[in-house]
Amino acid sequence: MSDEQDTTPMDRREALKVIATAAAAASLGDAALPSTADAQATVQIAPRRRPAAAAPPKTGPRGTPTDPDLLNARANWPRLLSAPELATLTALCDMIIPADDRSPAASTVGVPAYINEYVSAPYDWAERSLVRVRGGLAWLDVESAKRFGKQFVQLTVAQRTPICDDICYWMTAKPEFKAAARFFGEIRNLTQSGFYTSDAGMRDLGYVGNVPLAKFDAPPPEVLRKLGLA
Repeated sequence: MSDEQDTTPMDRREALKVIATAAAAASLGDAALPSTADAQATVQIAPRRRPAAAAPPKTGPRGTPTDPDLLNARANWPRLLSAPELATLTALCDMIIPADDRSPAASTVGVPAYINEYVSAPYDWAERSLVRVRGGLAWLDVESAKRFGKQFVQLTVAQRTPICDDICYWMTAKPEFKAAARFFGEIRNLTQSGFYTSDAGMRDLGYVGNVPLAKFDAPPPEVLRKLGLA
């Protein structure tokens, strides 16, 4: 990396330094921890354009890069989140959609892997999302260490809850939590998308899908009356 490149406000390498510092500091005392503001800065860093990805093979039904083979869909790019980042992400996804008597937890249906594929995609928007997600995950560990002396994944649900409560809605978040709230909102949207497009999520919604029916019951009388059709 050239000196000229290092003149940007904060590049990926600098972001990774902050993230690594946050992860290492989580095992140290409060005096050694970076400030929450420093961790939040990783949420706001400007993304850097990655080298152009190789053109996908022309194997689609019509043989064009923009017309993928939906019958044999696959993502051909490497996944970029590290194992510790995925562990923190898994804990957060399961805070958003935990297991209950209707459905399994978000991680059970592969939501963290879906998010990893999403933010690792070889597109500019994905790179921006990757930076926000990595910064937000680092912030979670810093904030968890500040409050409880442990990383987020090591906390109990009862300990994670007040942290999530502080960042779950951007509109009502305190100024010092605004950046983390944007991160949480992105993860919440991705978790919902991943979960409710899985088989378990569709069953949770009661979505039957495009299946043949042996018979079709007419709308019930109370519905027809409400619509003025009975």
